[in-house]
Amino acid sequence: MSVYTTEIASDKIPSDNVIHQRLLAAYYQAKPFIKGDLLELGCGEGRGVELLAPHADSYIGIDKIKTVIDNLKKKYPDYQFMSGVFPPFPFEDNSFDCIVTFQVIEHVKDDEGFIREIYRVLKPGGTAMISTPNIKMTLSRNPWHEREYTADELTKLCKKHFNKVEMKGVAGNEKVLSYHERNRASVQRIMRYDFFDLQHKLPASMLRIPYDILNRMNRNKLKSTDDELVKSITVDDFSLSDQDEQNLDLFCFITK
Repeated sequence: MSVYTTEIASDKIPSDNVIHQRLLAAYYQAKPFIKGDLLELGCGEGRGVELLAPHADSYIGIDKIKTVIDNLKKKYPDYQFMSGVFPPFPFEDNSFDCIVTFQVIEHVKDDEGFIREIYRVLKPGGTAMISTPNIKMTLSRNPWHEREYTADELTKLCKKHFNKVEMKGVAGNEKVLSYHERNRASVQRIMRYDFFDLQHKLPASMLRIPYDILNRMNRNKLKSTDDELVKSITVDDFSLSDQDEQNLDLFCFITK
């Protein structure tokens, strides 16, 4: 069983390609820094397992969707997977040399507890890498997210528990930004009909289904309008950048 919503982008749905490549880019950026015992918080369907796990001495992936975890156990029998909701984490203090958690913290209610737990389970000298959407580039409210961050907000949160925090970002080239601007224009056309600003006034639970329907329709429209652009974007069109408001995602290194 696979779980495909617009929030969980798929490499099997053509209109999801740009988002899939953007999510995949974080794993490519993380690969040179992987070492020792690796924990992935929110591994999803295992987008990055084959990229990162071979560079670690051990790999554990944890996610809340049990059916997805069961599939990963069958697909990757050499690695360890577990289902669970966090924080807290079901691990001893000082257990991991490296932690990756990509596009996860925005879904976690207790984000400070999340960072505190990362600090607890990291070994001294260990590093965690966090990616999350840059709210400066967000096009509309995402009802699947508890909140989104500016670079300064995420840095401040991490510094409550970590002394060493380095904020970077995932940037897109001209092709990616061209898609992003077309997406922005399309979303703005949809938002014209939100006369009462319901996207910010209604509870998130009431917005998730219409958000997903409209988001899927929008991605399909963007693909039909410029199919070659959508198909042509790959991980090579994204890069790790210094902190900048134009970065699509924040990418933060925190070291214990």
